[in-house]
Amino acid sequence: MEERATADRMADARERIRSLWSYRGRYRVLHLTWFAFFLTFVVWFNLAPFAATIGDQLGLSKGELVTLALCNVALTVPARVFVGMALDRFGPRRVYAAILLYAAVPSLCFAVARSFPALVASRLALSVVGAGFVVGIRMVSEWFPPREVGTAEGVYGGWGNFGAGFATLGLPIAAALLGGGEAWRWVCAATGLLSACYGLFYLRAVEDTPPGVAYVRPRRQGALEVTGRGAVHGLALLTAPLSLALVVIVWRIHDTGVLALPAAAVALALVTGLLVYQTVQVYRVNRPALRDAYPPEDRYPFRSVAVLSFAYFCSFGSELAIASMLPEYFADTYGLGTVAAGVAAAGYTFLNFLFRPAGGLLSDVLGSRRRTLRALLVGIAVGGAAMALLGPAWPLALAVLVATGSSFFAQASNGAVYAVAPLVKKRVSGQIAGLVGAYGNVGAIAFLTLLLWVEPSTFFFVIALCSLATALAASWLVEPGHSFSAELLTDAGAGERVAERMPA
Repeated sequence: MEERATADRMADARERIRSLWSYRGRYRVLHLTWFAFFLTFVVWFNLAPFAATIGDQLGLSKGELVTLALCNVALTVPARVFVGMALDRFGPRRVYAAILLYAAVPSLCFAVARSFPALVASRLALSVVGAGFVVGIRMVSEWFPPREVGTAEGVYGGWGNFGAGFATLGLPIAAALLGGGEAWRWVCAATGLLSACYGLFYLRAVEDTPPGVAYVRPRRQGALEVTGRGAVHGLALLTAPLSLALVVIVWRIHDTGVLALPAAAVALALVTGLLVYQTVQVYRVNRPALRDAYPPEDRYPFRSVAVLSFAYFCSFGSELAIASMLPEYFADTYGLGTVAAGVAAAGYTFLNFLFRPAGGLLSDVLGSRRRTLRALLVGIAVGGAAMALLGPAWPLALAVLVATGSSFFAQASNGAVYAVAPLVKKRVSGQIAGLVGAYGNVGAIAFLTLLLWVEPSTFFFVIALCSLATALAASWLVEPGHSFSAELLTDAGAGERVAERMPA
């Protein structure tokens, strides 16, 4: 019986892969939404390809360039949480359109900036755009039934993520065609204007849900709604590392010599205030949970949210961290030039548009989303251990092969995480996606900070240990009972179902 069920799911998977090339019904919404994500990442990553040019033209120091890079991610962590709240309240169509329209303003400010403070302000504002990823998670889950949601979310995440690669490769080519010099300003401005135009189009082109399906909203606003007394305290604890990540960013900027001690103290006071505010909101919003007021059929397992957050910490966090350090690692280990090292490291990120959908697809067809995620986390651990053993004695080709193989498990794990996250509790799935996504950024900050004090081999080994520990903790992940349902769910936690099946 189990073999027959697996065969049926494999047949369904092949049909879904063929259907991905369709532009009808839910697949039209999927394609329009991953392209929205793609554009947000083009805008968010339009600094990196021009950093050296901007530094030369405006006379910026290395410390100032590092500060700009940190500012570019500084507000992404809290923004993913707050965007998740907005999306659950107002719906993904309006929130995604708002983010795309908003992106034009800081992009234009960045394009005309002539001073370092203006650059800092624009990149801080642009770091919010990196939270756009969260919006599409709920949009896709609204249109696809649970048995297909892993593949759909994987395609959304993998294809949209390619916006970062396009920015790195495509924007310098566009600037060169415009004549170089200060053409980067026109290119960066154009990315923002294109984003705004698409935001207006997206607002008219999609709906939050299929016809006849109601959009379910949280009952309480201001923080993630949980349904058990212990979950309230757990959420407060899980929120704290988000502020700690901001503390690390402030410290790193101060350490470059750009941010003076009084300014750093003010920044730390603001971060502390944010932590206090979030903690107060957690307890205010969840007073019913503290009184155990939720009926059993409306509760959801918060421990699943915690497991998914730490899984994304390991998977997406390690992916970002390794992608950031790998070119320099290959250059130092094998004596490669800048271009050759970049080419050698490119294999780690280039196949994300295939590997992330593959993780979602595996979660759909292997019969257990928990076992699939655990297996992929073990794969990250094995890959990290293998990379820890790399050194000059290894042939370069073999080192590149090991890195690329390791990237499969990290990126496929990303897809497997978001094959589960939208199914935990439908009415707060945006906030769950935001919290889990924020932990991915926290992981990258943690691993890269560790790299300041340890050798790369230790860095890779720590990633392996963290992934292995999370794989063991994955036994606490509760497999959603409707994981492979062919019907849309109005509230995944309460089990309320839409009577009609998903239209093709």
